[in-house]
Amino acid sequence: MKLLTLQDLNTEDSLSLYFKGSFHPEMELPRVLEPFFQALEDHAGEWMPQLVNGKRRRNYSRSAVWKALEERQDRIGPIIGLYRATAPAVSLTLELALQPRPRQLWVSLAVQPLTFFSETKRCHQFVDMVRDWASHYPGSYTSAHSSADAQLADAPYYGRDRESARSDGFDKIYEVCWLNVFGPQLVETVGRERMLSTPAHRVEELPDGSVLLVTWPTAADFTREEARQAQARALVHLRPELDYDTVVRALRERNAALVPVEPRFHPDVAPLLSRMLDTEAISQRQRRIAELNAYHPPEPEEWLPADAALPSDVPDVKAALEHYSLLAEYLVALFHTQVPSVFDETPESLTDVDFQFWVESFPEIFERQNIDQRAIPTVGAYLGQVLVRRLGGQWIPRRKLEETQVRVGQRVWLPFVRAHKYMRSCQSLVDFSLTQLYRVAERHRS
Repeated sequence: MKLLTLQDLNTEDSLSLYFKGSFHPEMELPRVLEPFFQALEDHAGEWMPQLVNGKRRRNYSRSAVWKALEERQDRIGPIIGLYRATAPAVSLTLELALQPRPRQLWVSLAVQPLTFFSETKRCHQFVDMVRDWASHYPGSYTSAHSSADAQLADAPYYGRDRESARSDGFDKIYEVCWLNVFGPQLVETVGRERMLSTPAHRVEELPDGSVLLVTWPTAADFTREEARQAQARALVHLRPELDYDTVVRALRERNAALVPVEPRFHPDVAPLLSRMLDTEAISQRQRRIAELNAYHPPEPEEWLPADAALPSDVPDVKAALEHYSLLAEYLVALFHTQVPSVFDETPESLTDVDFQFWVESFPEIFERQNIDQRAIPTVGAYLGQVLVRRLGGQWIPRRKLEETQVRVGQRVWLPFVRAHKYMRSCQSLVDFSLTQLYRVAERHRS
């Protein structure tokens, strides 16, 4: 049963909602949350969460929610997650801040893919749900928009440093998203009459004086020229000091950053580059694909023709082989939790090891002495073991590790030399990856 993870959120765009409201401090939690879950059940439809995650996972029901809230109590308040096990993927985090007062309800919701909201009816239901939430839990500002586009807009900071953003909050209108709920203070800052006359698809005043504003009928079509123009008109209407043409131009630039780029990675390192890509923010994904498409790793030089191989010069070949095996086991011990495949000694495990070293910035955070004395011998031995096990290679032991070879077909490879280059820097982990050397060795084994 696969649930939506942070990594999944970086692979495809989502409709993301950020909601922060308040509620009466004397109300019991079941009564507080009744309107929230009623609106969710009434309007979510096909993306209704199926699972509730507290200390353990349960099928969705009101009773499962209450149990999860009881399990996840802390000094501030409980936090639970709601998810789906089938498409569309959903991640809904509900957090209750019970101290200090006023008591608050925070919601972070992502529904993936964003294209699910290409239908007007689904978008209308989503808006009605948010309207119901905002009517029961008043707040300063709520937004729902493309996750990728919101990142390009630098939400929720909008060019401010984090400290300023936290202290000032939404003290003015920085952006107009697909769906917005402007709290009473923002409405008064702009002017209620001006706010209610905003040119938009839907403008509705809520009971507490907040204003719900939706720029376009469908969330998924935000990059359409007409939708971007509507977004710009709404923002410039609420911020008359802004220039319409400048705003539209900035929105078009964001569109350009989101145009899909087909991955065409160098085949020898494609598995590694694909893993690296998954760490990128969704807003930067297309730019990064273009960069990685242009990347070509240096051709491996850590080899000799078989007829130029150095003969073994160790007194006990068996002991040397046992030593290499023991060194390789050190890598297994290091990574067995983060990289379970390391036990298998396969081409895939080499890619997993490459990625783990890279994501940890291993060569740049550990002392060089430890890397040279421990990591390099361990990595070289592990690479050699995979060449032996998966390509029918044969160790040719030498007294000096850097001279030790593995014969595969008509070439002998120098895994410890490769490991030395590999551990120079984070970029070296990519330029001299274990993945690439294995692929090249595989091509030349016959």
